[in-house]
Amino acid sequence: MIIITGSMTVRSENLAKALELGIEHSRRSRTEPGCVAHNCLTDGEDLNRIVFIEQWTDMDAVRIHFAVQESGRFVKALSALGDGAAEMRIFAADEIQR
Repeated sequence: MIIITGSMTVRSENLAKALELGIEHSRRSRTEPGCVAHNCLTDGEDLNRIVFIEQWTDMDAVRIHFAVQESGRFVKALSALGDGAAEMRIFAADEIQR
């Protein structure tokens, strides 16, 4: 499984629009093949920081997701609302059975 974490701090006057874009992007992404989960959240300690948690079946699905035109448009639109650079990390993970 591939896990992606991402975040961006947005200017407070742009928070509502950024959340709207992020939630729309997550909902659309969840319809893509290989998407296990895709969520847009706010940081409880910094309410102007939007956090994304994604789970994908494999890197092929991630590559396709990144190539989707809507994903590119989303990144551009969210970046325009930001207050600094976005952060993204990609992890390969195996589930541990309890």
